[in-house]
This record gives sequence, structure tokens and C-alpha cells, in this order.
Amino acid sequence: MDFKISPELESLRLRTRSFVDEHIIPLESDPANYDEYENIRLDVLEGVRVKARKAGLWAPQSPKEYGGMGLPITSWAVMYEEANRSIFGPSAFNCQAPDDGNMNVLAKVGTPAQKEKWLRPIVEGKVRSSFAMTEPHPGGGSDPSMIRTRAEKKGNKWVITGHKWFTSGAAAASHFIVVARTSDDKRRGLTAFLFHKDQPGWRIVRRIPTLGPEEHGGTCELKFDGLEIPEEDVFMCIGDGLKMTQTRLGPARLTHCMRWLGLSKRCMEIAQDYVKDREGFGIKLADRESVQIKLGEVAHQIQIGRLLTMYAAWKLESGDRARKEVSMAKIHVADTLHMAADVGIQLNGARGYSKDTVLQWIYRWARAAKLVDGASEVHKMVLARFMREEGSDFWRWDV
Repeated sequence: MDFKISPELESLRLRTRSFVDEHIIPLESDPANYDEYENIRLDVLEGVRVKARKAGLWAPQSPKEYGGMGLPITSWAVMYEEANRSIFGPSAFNCQAPDDGNMNVLAKVGTPAQKEKWLRPIVEGKVRSSFAMTEPHPGGGSDPSMIRTRAEKKGNKWVITGHKWFTSGAAAASHFIVVARTSDDKRRGLTAFLFHKDQPGWRIVRRIPTLGPEEHGGTCELKFDGLEIPEEDVFMCIGDGLKMTQTRLGPARLTHCMRWLGLSKRCMEIAQDYVKDREGFGIKLADRESVQIKLGEVAHQIQIGRLLTMYAAWKLESGDRARKEVSMAKIHVADTLHMAADVGIQLNGARGYSKDTVLQWIYRWARAAKLVDGASEVHKMVLARFMREEGSDFWRWDV
């Protein structure tokens, strides 16, 4: 087992860290740089993105021929962790959700024509994208077999009718992937389709208010009432919707973990900077055993999360679906992010609860981590099923 990274990857890590410290973190302290939904203003973001492109830190997950860096998944883990030491980092480097997952799946399974039409503009930062799958009850959520949105063949087009919600980024997106039912077959009843925001036959019902802060484009409720999709915009083949979803969501869940580890580390940076100077009752907070225990426990959990995430990334990179490993990382890192933000706020006292630091921003963001891309309980059920099926082989080593 070799846990060392290459000198080239270490150089990339340090360049990413330096860029975040110099160009992105300073933006966080000025309220004028935020939009009404508490994310970076798009005009401010574009200025940082220009610098990121010039620095060669752009679209790390995407193929070089489409304008990305063409990095393998284990390298994403190193770069994304550094990128998300700032709350604005992933957007600056074009590795934020949901674009990140959409670029990855388009690069993997799109046809050459689809990559040119739908992928390249996202990689180049000309458009944003969205992934429409989740539906209101009694439709599909964590269980995609419950999806009720339908696509029916009429002539040489597919016509989509149905209802989606909690569709991330929809209000700012131009390119969409939507999953709809094309038959009642349990395994091959779903199909994915690509469409542009300007096509008629669908609409945004509302941008759903959330605890926030919100990503660009929010989380939206959508209605489809006759959206027509030509054959060339069927994504993969008819009946491959579940396969496409699994292809997209495995790496997407793991990239969440990579980014959340960066936010967790940032919480500890803010906490440590404060407690090393803050005194109370004749002693610095950093010298109090109770404070050291809190910091040590979070450090412990972050490192466990890093190892789980990198192992899952290595499995994916080697061609394994890594379903167990991704679920383990997703559960653990979501909990760790929540713990890190909570401890950071607690150690900063009222300062942490205020908006003088980004801790409260991260704390609110962290609550969603236990829900997005599958609730923690669903991932625990996945692990329990694997353990039941595999017995003691659940813990086998790769040979």
C-alpha cells in the first residue's frame, strides 16, 4: 500500500491552496460580494474564474480536449479538498455541483455529438447545468423505481410530462438532464434525456426557499407538460436511465465528500486561529484540555473521512463501482462536516454564531450534507444489504 502522492499532484495541491488563499478567501469578508441567496455574485465570480483559467486550475474533472484538466479521480480528491477551503472555491474552479457530476457523466457516456453540444459549453463555463430526477410524493426520490414522470414516443420525438422538485441549480441552468419513465420494466423502465432551457413544454414552478445558503440557481420545482425531445438527445439508450443515474451519482457523491472535507478543515483553521489567542479565566483557550479534546476529535474524524474518500476514489479509478466505499464515505464525511462546523462555532462563541466568520454559512450548508444524493439512512441500508449478502467478505481486502 502506498499513500504517497506524486510530486506533480503535490505541486497542484499547493498551487490550488495558494490561489484560494490569495484570490478567493479574501472575497468572503465583504458582504458586497454576495448575492441575495448568500452565494458569490456572478459578476465577481467571473473575475475569479478568469484568473483560475490563467492559472491552469479549471474544470479538473473534464477531458483536456473539451477544455478541462483531465485529472483522474484520486487527483480530484486532492484538489477539491483544497478548493473548498473557501465557500466560493468550487465555483471558481468549475468543479461545483451539479455541474461537476453532469460534466463527468457526459464525458463518460455521451456520444461525440452530445459531448460537443452539451458538455463543451459547461466545461468552458458558458452555461450551467442541472439534473432533474427527484419528484414530490408519491414520485421517486432515493428510490428511482418510483419515478412517475413519463416520456412517450410520438412520431420521431419523445414527449415528457410530469413533476420534479429539489432540482439543484435549475433557475440558472441552460442544459438539463431529466430522468423519465419510458416503460414499466423494473430495471429498464427509465430513460435519461437532454434538453435546453429554451425548449417549450416545461417551466419552473418556483425556486424553493431553503435554510440556505443556496447554490447558483437554487433548488427548484419543475413541471413538464409536453416537452419534446428528439432522438439525438436521448442520453445513452432507451431503458438506460437507471444505469446512467448510477454512473453519475457514484462519483458525484464522492466529490461532495472531497469538497466537504475542505470545508471541515476550514472550520478547524478558523477555530484554531481564535483559540490560540483568546484568553479566559487566566488561560488561553488553546491550552484548555476540553478545547483540545474537541479539536482533536474533529481532526480524527476528518482524517478518517480523507482515507475513506481516497480509498473510494481509488476503487472508482480502478473500474470498480465502489458502492460500499462511496456510501461509507458519504455517511462519515457528512457527519464530520456537521461536527466541524458545530465545534468551530462553539469555540468561537458568539463570534461563530455571527456572520463575522463563514462558520454559520458552513453550518447551514452542512445540514444538507446528510440529505443530498441519498439520505444517510439510505446509505446505511445499502451497507446493511451488502453485509447481509457478503457475510464476512464484506471486509475483504482487494488482492
